[in-house]
Amino acid sequence: MKKFVFSFLITALVFVVWSKNSDGQIINGAYKRTDTYQKKPMIIPMVREADVFWSQMIWRIIDVREKINQPLFYPTKSVDGLQSLIEILLEGIRNQTITAYDARNDDDFKIPLSNFNEVKVSFGAVPTTKEVTNFDTGEKEMRTDSGEIRMNEVKQFMIKEEWYFDKQNSRLQVRIVGICPIQEYLRDGDPSGQVQRRKVFWVYYPEARELLAKSPVFNFQNDARRMTYDDLFLRRYFNSYIVQESNVFNNRAINQYLSGKSAMLESKKIEDKIFNFEQDLWEY
Repeated sequence: MKKFVFSFLITALVFVVWSKNSDGQIINGAYKRTDTYQKKPMIIPMVREADVFWSQMIWRIIDVREKINQPLFYPTKSVDGLQSLIEILLEGIRNQTITAYDARNDDDFKIPLSNFNEVKVSFGAVPTTKEVTNFDTGEKEMRTDSGEIRMNEVKQFMIKEEWYFDKQNSRLQVRIVGICPIQEYLRDGDPSGQVQRRKVFWVYYPEARELLAKSPVFNFQNDARRMTYDDLFLRRYFNSYIVQESNVFNNRAINQYLSGKSAMLESKKIEDKIFNFEQDLWEY
């Protein structure tokens, strides 16, 4: 019995020693994870205008409710160093690491939001006063809502990207230009209960890469090889559908001239057109 107790104490002591680094800090796991937080964005080769003989701008929607896209939405609060994409973007804007641009007018990154309060306004997170019933007294009273940002209402992200064919290496490639969170909410006083959607702000992706490259994202296959958000976007590890392509009609979106199944087929048609463009350049 004494030998068992002695062995148990030795094992516990060794575990405590293994679970602390040289600074005496507790490590939440078998080893200290530092690789991701020290990463830099992968260098992307410069593209010469003379090497691009075809390009097209595409807008697509990433719905975070799809299983493959759930790492963009979860965790809803920081867990083990992981944060949702909207939380990272908001933190970067608050710390002035990245710039938020107005999404109400266009997506050309022309009108920056001057401070974080403007971002809150774009979310609809403004102080409001409304009449509510006090359940203790049964009387009506006025209550003020502080107007906090509800990050869980961001259920979609719009991606603006450019597809181009680089004749220097004979490849069809894509570069993400911007990311725009889309908020789904219920309008106060609307008896229909219909879900409303609005674009909150645009973020210029090349500017955000430094931040995204240091932000780990959950890896379904292996906890020891966590990706970063920059890896996720560069590797196209997400599912999406096209909602708009550059066109002569003021870059109108698909839902402006089609709806329902016809809109879905149009989205697929644009996807196939881009894929077939590269295939048609080759002879077998």
